[in-house]
Amino acid sequence: MSKASVFDSIRGAVVEAWRKLAKSMGIAEQPDLEVNPPRSNGTGNNRKFLAYFLLLLVTIYLWQGVSEVRQHEIPYSEFLKLVREQKIDQAVITEQAISGLLKPESPGKEGEPFITVPLGNQPLAENLEKNGVKYTVRYGSNWLGNFIFNWLLPLGLMFLLWGWLARRFTGGGGVLSLGKNRVRIHADSLPKVTFNDVAGAEDAKQELKETIEFLQDPTRIQRLGGRMPKGVLLVGLPGTGKTLLARAVSGEAGVPFFNISGSEFIEMFVGLGASRVRDLFEQARQKAPCIIFIDELDAIGRSRGGPVVMGGHDEREQTLNQLLTEMDGFDPSVGVVVMAATNRPEILDKALLRSGRFDRQIVVDKPGLDDRVEILKLHTKAMKLGPDINLRIIAQRTPGLVGADLANVANEAAIIAVRENRDNVGMQDFEAAIDRVLAGPEKKSRVLNEEEKRRVAYHEAGHALVAETVPTGEPVHKVSIIPRGAAALGYTLQLPVEEKFLSTEPELKDQIAILLGGRTAEDIVLGSVSSGAQNDLERASEIARAMICQLGMSRKLGPLAYGKRQRLAYLGVEGTEERNFSEDTARIIDAEVKQLVEEGQSRAEEILNQKRSTLDAIARRLQEKEVISGEEIKQLIHPG
Repeated sequence: MSKASVFDSIRGAVVEAWRKLAKSMGIAEQPDLEVNPPRSNGTGNNRKFLAYFLLLLVTIYLWQGVSEVRQHEIPYSEFLKLVREQKIDQAVITEQAISGLLKPESPGKEGEPFITVPLGNQPLAENLEKNGVKYTVRYGSNWLGNFIFNWLLPLGLMFLLWGWLARRFTGGGGVLSLGKNRVRIHADSLPKVTFNDVAGAEDAKQELKETIEFLQDPTRIQRLGGRMPKGVLLVGLPGTGKTLLARAVSGEAGVPFFNISGSEFIEMFVGLGASRVRDLFEQARQKAPCIIFIDELDAIGRSRGGPVVMGGHDEREQTLNQLLTEMDGFDPSVGVVVMAATNRPEILDKALLRSGRFDRQIVVDKPGLDDRVEILKLHTKAMKLGPDINLRIIAQRTPGLVGADLANVANEAAIIAVRENRDNVGMQDFEAAIDRVLAGPEKKSRVLNEEEKRRVAYHEAGHALVAETVPTGEPVHKVSIIPRGAAALGYTLQLPVEEKFLSTEPELKDQIAILLGGRTAEDIVLGSVSSGAQNDLERASEIARAMICQLGMSRKLGPLAYGKRQRLAYLGVEGTEERNFSEDTARIIDAEVKQLVEEGQSRAEEILNQKRSTLDAIARRLQEKEVISGEEIKQLIHPG
């Protein structure tokens, strides 16, 4: 392969690589994918022009290199020698260079091209040749070419690369858009979300309807001397539908909806968060009436305090201060409502929660039984359900699950039905989906040996038998000894008859007995206990300690609460405990907790000893079938 062909290949590869780079940076020609493309503002055309200009410079540079390679340069002294030896076939003489072809070494072949620069001083040339000096002549450099290819082209490439990186790290707007917010405005052409698309949460929807009325008709409250709420804070656990409710308010009111996450205000550059807050509220004022929705408010609304960071220039605090200023500054009559959502209200700054900023704080709680039925209806509306589907039973089997969990259950049921090649989604698919969501996927690769299988069977049989025997135990729905999730080797699932919001002392004691039923069954039948009861012991101990320390259910200690717990606002979640009692009281608490747990174990042991034959029957059935239903357990407990 000749040098020219090699250079051609290199040039082609470079040009192709450049074309791909330009395309990835969004500056190459793209196919028109839209029927009605948006009107260009000229920025794209400028980028294309710059790219084509740089491509032209690269092409000229490479072509110049090709020309130099195709004509091999030889010293002028060697050219004179070849002339004397009659090895020059043809030559083209110009003022600055002599080019031509050498005679071929063999007939039928093309001679090698050459180029040389002559020496204008002929006497000097003859003198050098006479003395055997090998010399080469150079003419003056091309300053314009050197400037273009040594300075302009590298700087242009660096500028293009820097601009591309700036757009990538600033959301596509370049360096000049650092202070702009990244708000997303939901267009009117998108499908509107209304309260009909939100199942459950009736109390929250009722409170939000007043906000809609004020947005649609602000004068309704102004005529009575009142003002529209400036801010609405939605508080609830993850997945309860806070963001969906905010979009439904926008859809019902028919106003623009500005949606942004709290974390999108924060940048590595100090002051950008505050600038984006100002820009957001300025846009909202121009489109009023409208709704600003800030998701995950705790990202910028954390309580201020603690050590000073970076000499006092804390980006998060500056952003929060600007948000507080903007909420104080805008006129509520303009029709701009700020909505926010968080699942960590306990860490929010108190200045955010005062009146005049977030006036309304709405709790979006876990759905109750009826709400779960409505949520399941919504998520199964587009599914092809089997005739055996009973959404109320499914809702009863999923206490404590939020809307996102129920949507996941419905989707998992559809996936299982597809996997089994069924024509519709049946009850068994939902049962399997609930088991997967609550206990984890089946671990078919985790095979228990016969001894472990027998122990797990007696353990779960002990739970089930005690649950069906104690007065307040919830009915057993299913018992399984199929390993699931990370550590569960089996589980006993109880189905609550009705939703409960309170627990009595007898119910809590029965719950302790049920939790200890599995460990007690292992001890009675096999003469030893295993590590499988670890979670049962933890839960039983927590219930007993809560009865003594928080619920005042100890006769010895009386109706007092011991240990100050930090209750997380609105959500009812217990935080860290601050000890506020003496060592003597601590010893009494430990003794009372131990007594409650031992009483529960004694009750479980008494039940299992009295019904040993039933315990053996349930365990044998579990070893045979691995999964048995609550009806089968009832038949074994009450035969005939």
